[in-house]
Order: sequence, then structure tokens, then C-alpha cells
Amino acid sequence: MKRKSINAVIQLSDEQKKQITDEIKAFYLDVRGDEIGIIEQQQILDLFVEQLAPIVYNKALDDAQRWYRNQQNNMEADYYLLYKETR
Repeated sequence: MKRKSINAVIQLSDEQKKQITDEIKAFYLDVRGDEIGIIEQQQILDLFVEQLAPIVYNKALDDAQRWYRNQQNNMEADYYLLYKETR
């Protein structure tokens, strides 16, 4: 089945690509006992960048939004703590 290409959410530097493809190569050698070539390493990296990166990116956004809302709630509670009692 042919997959359609999706534009990646993130762009990796050449150094980052090299580091990750080295990890992919080491993984295949350690876990599967197979050596894979540069093209296969790049294809696996491309697959993960296209399919996994958007999921991780969106999760990070959701986590940041949750943190920000918690900070807002804390600020609101702290605000009301500043009120002085009146008689």
C-alpha cells in the first residue's frame, strides 16, 4: 500500500538527522542483529517524523496549555487571598 506524504511539523538539522539515523542503525544491529543501510535509516526516520512528530508536537501543546491553565487558576486563587477582611 502506497502512503501519501505529509508535511512534517518539525524540521531536523543535519546533525540531528545524523544522530537519529545512527541510533536507528544501532537499534537494528542490537535488537534485530541486522545491518541497515543509509537509505533504510533515512526512510525510517522520515516515517517517524511524518507520523509521530505531529502527535508528539500536539501532545506538547496540550501539556503547555494545561500548565498555563493551572498557573492561571493559581494566580486567581492567590489574588483572592490578598483581600482583607472588612467589618
